[in-house]
Amino acid sequence: MKTKIIFNLTLVASLAAWGCSRSSTPVATNQAPLKPAAAATEDWAKVKLAKSPRHGEYVTVNNGARPVLCWVVYPEVKDKATAVVVLHDSSGLTDFGRLSADELAAAGYIAIAPDFLSGSGPNGGGTSSFLSDNDEGLALKKLPVEQVIGDVNAAAEYVKTRPSANGKLVVVGFCWGGSQASIAACTRKDLSAVFVFYGWPPKPTDGIAKIQCPVYGFYGEMDARVTVTVPAGQSDMKNAGKIFEPGIYAGAGHGFMAHGEPEYPDATPADRKAHDEAWARLKDLLQKI
Repeated sequence: MKTKIIFNLTLVASLAAWGCSRSSTPVATNQAPLKPAAAATEDWAKVKLAKSPRHGEYVTVNNGARPVLCWVVYPEVKDKATAVVVLHDSSGLTDFGRLSADELAAAGYIAIAPDFLSGSGPNGGGTSSFLSDNDEGLALKKLPVEQVIGDVNAAAEYVKTRPSANGKLVVVGFCWGGSQASIAACTRKDLSAVFVFYGWPPKPTDGIAKIQCPVYGFYGEMDARVTVTVPAGQSDMKNAGKIFEPGIYAGAGHGFMAHGEPEYPDATPADRKAHDEAWARLKDLLQKI
């Protein structure tokens, strides 16, 4: 079964475009223990992170008076690099979220992943402080839209002004974070591209008319809850004169970038294939920026 890639052909002509240092200290030791439910399912990501040779660190950025914990990973390159803001999925900033940043750094980009649940957990903690997935999910749904936008902006301003950054900025989001990436496309004028993984496409109510960069989508064929929104997203973006190029990956379900990782237990062949093809496409598009 071949991957089905859907392109907005009328817009193609407009296009030109995821660690400690090398020491024995494992990357994962810098993070507070995950909540039990997440820890049981993400050991594979923790193990993979522990093997990373890249420098990763926690930093705190400020959204006004609000402190936001972020995970930053730097590539091992000789030249200045494009900055990527990585927006986590509905599980919060888990080991997979940090791994996404690390893998982007492995590809040559400075990646920052903010924990949007900073301050929302027990005793003012973030993602790792929640004792259950249910509590974490409920807290995520309560986050004010303007607060999330402010957190994205705070992370973006931090990472794009690193001495090793080249001034270019993109956003990559997964699931819940994919939908937030669509909103970021509508609210920031300095983005070179936005990449939406199984999240809602940009909506007119988000401010499509303000988008100034191409938006690329990555969707699973078997993820109807989200993927059925793609045609309307294409129509809305076309009517606004904007670029939206979604790819739909045959047989893949929701979350295939995690569930298709080589180390993920019981990954289906379709999710693995979708992961590999989507990752290759993402890297190819990033190289064109």
